[in-house]
This record gives sequence, structure tokens and C-alpha cells, in this order.
Amino acid sequence: MRSVAFTNIGSLVTNDKGLELGLLGELQNAAIVVEDGSIAWVGSSFSVPDTDEQIDVEGRTVLPGFVDSHAHLLFAGDRAGEFSARMAGESYSAGGIRTTVAATRAATDSELEENLVRLASELRASGITTFETKSGYGLSVADEARALRIATKHTAETTYLGAHVVPAEYEGRSDDYVSLVTGEMLNQVADSAKWIDVFCDRGAFTVEQAREILLAGKAMGLQPRIHANQLEQGGGIQLAVELDCASADHCTHFDQKDIDALAGSHTVATLLPGAEFSTRSNYPDARKLWDAGVKVALATDCNPGSSYTTSMPFCIAVAVRDMHFTVEQAIWSATKGGAKALRRHDIGAIKVGMRADLIELNAPNALHLAYRPGVNLISKTYTAEDFR
Repeated sequence: MRSVAFTNIGSLVTNDKGLELGLLGELQNAAIVVEDGSIAWVGSSFSVPDTDEQIDVEGRTVLPGFVDSHAHLLFAGDRAGEFSARMAGESYSAGGIRTTVAATRAATDSELEENLVRLASELRASGITTFETKSGYGLSVADEARALRIATKHTAETTYLGAHVVPAEYEGRSDDYVSLVTGEMLNQVADSAKWIDVFCDRGAFTVEQAREILLAGKAMGLQPRIHANQLEQGGGIQLAVELDCASADHCTHFDQKDIDALAGSHTVATLLPGAEFSTRSNYPDARKLWDAGVKVALATDCNPGSSYTTSMPFCIAVAVRDMHFTVEQAIWSATKGGAKALRRHDIGAIKVGMRADLIELNAPNALHLAYRPGVNLISKTYTAEDFR
């Protein structure tokens, strides 16, 4: 069993509440020991156990790998022209998804996989060690099934999003498409998906349709999550709590009833600052959620239409600047919060027994992730597999 010690850590973000050292459980002049891909010891650099190997990080910061709990990596083509038009003043709607559907259906399996691998490499370079990805750009039985088959080769966190929008061939027949999503399509994809998701919003699916879709997925053993309240105030967040969804994602619009419902639930509010940034929409106020005790996550929402970024540090900086997060809250949300949004207990913190998913940051502390926006401070990214 290989053991590796990381020593001379200037600032170590543990996210370990047991340490009672603030939200991030930050330790100074710290060290950690990794054995066979798991955290085996955490403590002072002056009392490190003997190990097979030592890595001196020279006073840099170490923190848990970022957890990206919301991404759309299975697509072809891009929508740069649509982005340019929005920046020139056009408004965003969900209709642009159909453009990507056409390109995705026309792509080969190898083209889709090559694009996913490219984006996953970018995620890792930005410090993301666990990512979720969705289908949702095929919207036919065959294309949704192949997207999820490809995804399972690259992440355990795969999400069936057949209910992204109603495809063109079902225009005016949304209930017929819901029947397909909950019937033949679900049967074909269930073995390749862990989660089921639905875009419950204007121009996509109603609350009643979303409930039917998520309940059908739950009956097949899939766990629910939901795109909720991105474009307008609606019933998506309330439905998320009703069905015990792991997360309600976007939450751009919410009221006090939504806050109260989330605060009394196990559902995480996953905020996606890249989407507001790229669509010039109003940002949600994360401070209201935090103050009420709502569990919050940050994710990239990487997709070709409304948030084409793979950078979690960018999302952290925007969240702090425009969503009223403190820096510590944003970092927690991008690590431990993301783990909670995936209902994972083995990632998102540096604690004995957890996966050794680590980021080495070329900065004296993690505050620099927001303090130095646009600067690549990620020195190295490790996953548990690197130590086995």
C-alpha cells in the first residue's frame, strides 16, 4: 500500500466541522497523509508520520477537489453566434437548445466522446475532481441512450435529461413527448443513469409534467434532481422539496416560501453563476439562502448555449462578486456543497477515510480564488486514482 505525505502546506482547507475552525476548517502549517487513494492522517507539518513518499508543497494552499454537480458535456457544435446576439441585446430563452439537438444527433459516437473528454480535461485543469453530466441534447430514444452509455465511461454521476425541452418533431404535443420520456426512452436509459432531471420552467415542462417524469424515474430506481426557476418564478423549487430531489438547480427566482421549503428539506440549492453571466440575467441572492440555513452548491453548468465554461474558480469569483456569497461560502459550496448535491459522503472534504481528491493552489490561502479573478492559480489536481 503506497503512502504519500503532503507537507509544508501553508493553508489547508479541510471542510471538517469537527475541527471547529470556521466554515472551511482551515489549518495552518499543515500536512496530510494519503494511503491507497484515501486520506489516512491530517495534522501539523511538524509531526508527520513516516511515509513512502513526501511532497513538499512549499507553503502553497491545499483544498478538496471541486465537485461540479451540474454540467452538460454531451453535445456537438457550439452556439457562439447566439451568445454574440445576446451580448448585443437579444434575450435568452430555452429555444436555442434545439440548435444543439440537431448538431448532437448528427454527430458520431466518437465525436461526442472526444468532446466530452476535452471538456472533462478542462474541468480537471480547473480543479474539478468529480463531475456530473447529463444527457438532454439527443431527445430521441437512440440518442439519449448513446449519450448516457458514453457518459458512464467517464463519470459515475450520470443524469438522464430526456426532459430538457420538447423536440421539434413533438411541437404542440408535449404530453406525447412526456409519454415517450417516461416510457420507452426511460426503459432504454435506466441502466446507464444514476439520476433523472427535468427542466421545469417557461418554454420547457410544467410542474405537473415534471412531477410525472420524476416519479417515473424514481419508480425505475433513478434519483431525482430538477432544473427549477431559472427563467421565472414558478413551482419547481416546491416540487423539488416535495419529491426529495437531491438538488434544485438554477434557483434564479425564489420567494420566501421557496426559501422556507428548502431550509426545512434535504434538497440543495445549486446556483449556476455562469448562466446568469452568459445570459445577462439577474443573479439570485445567495445570502438570503445561507442566512435561512439552506444548503447551497455552486456548479459550472457547462453547456454550449448559456454557460460555456469549465472553470470553477471563475464561478467562485462571480458568485462572490454578484451573488453575495462570502469567499468562504463560495469555496464551501464548490466543494462540500457540490458533494451534498450529489449525496456523496466520500468527497468534498479532507478528512480521514475520504477520497484523496486534492487541489494544490499557487496562493497563500483559498481566498485568492475570488481575490484574483481570471488568474489560473491551480498548480496541480490530484484524484484518489493517482495514489493507487
